[in-house]
Amino acid sequence: MSNTDPLLGHVLDGRYEILRKLARGGMATVYLATDRRLTRTVAVKVMHDNLGSDQDFVSRFDREARAAARLSHPNVVSVFDQGIDDGRPYMVMEYVEGSTLRSLISREAPMEPQRALDLLIPVTAAVAAAHEGGIIHRDLKPENVLISSRGQIKVADFGLARAVTAHTATAQGMLIGTVSYIAPELVTHGHADTRCDVYALGVLLFEMLTGKKPHTGDTPIQVAYSHVHNEITAPSLSAPAQWRDTRAAVPPYLDALVLAAAARQPADRPGDAKVLLDHLRQAREAIGLGVMDDPLLTARMRETSVDLASQVTEQVPSLVSPVPEVQRTATLRFTPSTPISPNHPGAADGMPYYDAPPPLPVPSPAAVPLQQRQAKRRRRGAFSLVMVLLVTAVLGVGAWYLLAGRFTTTPDFDNLTQDQAIKLAAKNGLLINWDHEFSENVPVDQITRTDPAAGDRVLRGGTVTAFLSKGPERYAVPSLAGRSPEDAAQALQDAHLEVGKQVEVYDESIAVGTVVSGSIEAGKLVKPGTVVDLNVSKGPAPVKIVSYVNKPFADAEAYFTNAGLVVQRAEDKFHPTIAAGNVISSDPKSGSLARGKTITFTVSKGPEMIEVPNTRLMTQSQATKTLKDAGFKVKVIDAGGLFNRVAYSDPGEGNLAPKGSTVTIYIS
Repeated sequence: MSNTDPLLGHVLDGRYEILRKLARGGMATVYLATDRRLTRTVAVKVMHDNLGSDQDFVSRFDREARAAARLSHPNVVSVFDQGIDDGRPYMVMEYVEGSTLRSLISREAPMEPQRALDLLIPVTAAVAAAHEGGIIHRDLKPENVLISSRGQIKVADFGLARAVTAHTATAQGMLIGTVSYIAPELVTHGHADTRCDVYALGVLLFEMLTGKKPHTGDTPIQVAYSHVHNEITAPSLSAPAQWRDTRAAVPPYLDALVLAAAARQPADRPGDAKVLLDHLRQAREAIGLGVMDDPLLTARMRETSVDLASQVTEQVPSLVSPVPEVQRTATLRFTPSTPISPNHPGAADGMPYYDAPPPLPVPSPAAVPLQQRQAKRRRRGAFSLVMVLLVTAVLGVGAWYLLAGRFTTTPDFDNLTQDQAIKLAAKNGLLINWDHEFSENVPVDQITRTDPAAGDRVLRGGTVTAFLSKGPERYAVPSLAGRSPEDAAQALQDAHLEVGKQVEVYDESIAVGTVVSGSIEAGKLVKPGTVVDLNVSKGPAPVKIVSYVNKPFADAEAYFTNAGLVVQRAEDKFHPTIAAGNVISSDPKSGSLARGKTITFTVSKGPEMIEVPNTRLMTQSQATKTLKDAGFKVKVIDAGGLFNRVAYSDPGEGNLAPKGSTVTIYIS
């Protein structure tokens, strides 16, 4: 035996002999030990020496033991004892020989949904028992889930468990809980409630289904940051591709369960592990029945509380037909009224002998015929009367039985659960069949109505059909984008919805005549008969013609080309005021064009330059005519000379000037 650990071989409080070390955690070390008093193997958790002097940690350790000892559940590691040995607080627990869920995940993940739920339901049941006792675990992780060699699952190490009413600050400023499974609110403000455990269970289920953790990073701080700022993704997106469209695929309602349990906001999660346990059981039951998609069940997985009447706890017991009542018969016996004399010879044998009645007077021979006839008539009359009465009675009883006697009244089963209805039916001697229907106001799994209805007649020992509520009837709006209007209309009809009007809309990517979307988003749960309008593509929106007159043609060409039009350039023209290269006009010049159509531009070559003619020594009228004929405007300045002739012009003769520009002539 190694002597590196001073506790090996030590006997705590003269009772628990330390055999070997099992594990070491942040607060304590767990050892395998023998309880000498009860001769059994136990696990002993001993606080580290450096923490034994810290009264806060000592108090925390003490609270841990007291809290865990209050739990009594088959899936919780039992706490047997606690104490202090040589200043070291310790706790004695049940020893579970086997492996941890971490080992199982490493070998099997990703797991099929049924396998993952079978493993997580016992874990959640243990945590639910703790929550009912006012205790939260705060450190749920695969390492704390033990699986015995016989396959029994137990939640261990309530080393960080705290009563809900206790102080929940973090120890030494550090987060309590493993960072891969820690709830965001523990990171941000350190406050813990039952929903922290629900979050950890949701992350654990994600890891079992996908084989990887939803929040990762190079450092614990990065992982914690991801918990606070990033929503978890649906596990079906990370499940093996070969599982899709098979019974091993993650169904939508299980996606919804994981997303709700591991939601960043506590208010969006199930209120405690008891609610989560009910969701898990419903999902497990659906998977066992081969249900791969159920919108109502998907919606129920997002609920944060659960109706006690609809909880899934065990299979509903089958109804046993009542044993028909055994008809009893009695034999009527006539006995004379005169008792036997005590001296009668037959009294000794104890038999019920009676003396014969006294003899009647013997009639005379003559009176016998008359008396016999009278007696015969009396007997016939009495017999006839008895027969009439008997037939009347039989007919009356038969009529009563046929019309009323064989019937009873149907009890009122409305709003009862299955168990309550079974008891009421048995009490009234009736059988009961089950059917299901939707209801807007009767909770799920409670009876909406019966056939026959309450108060109606039903055969005694007959059968009543009870209809259990499936909750409000809701259907998911199908995805309509990319379908033809006919296909979209059929999809809506198949989903029990109504087709509304078709609205034409522009769309850049959806082909003309194809559905762009519905008026209600796909996947939303709505009542049957809800009207959904179809937005049908009429292609890309047309291009509005923007004026580029007196602007560079290059700018106009770039704009309309990018907008989807074909740009053409007509023959360039001279323009007296628009600079060369700028747009003179466009065709069309306004309105809009469908994409792919052509727009044509006329571009300026600038003003036309012509040579100024020679007008020197011409009269004013001659010079004016010459210049105008050449395409110029004329301005005259009289200098008051003697000759009254053109002395010169500006611009001068031979120079080039824009056609239509003004030439000034000077008269002297």
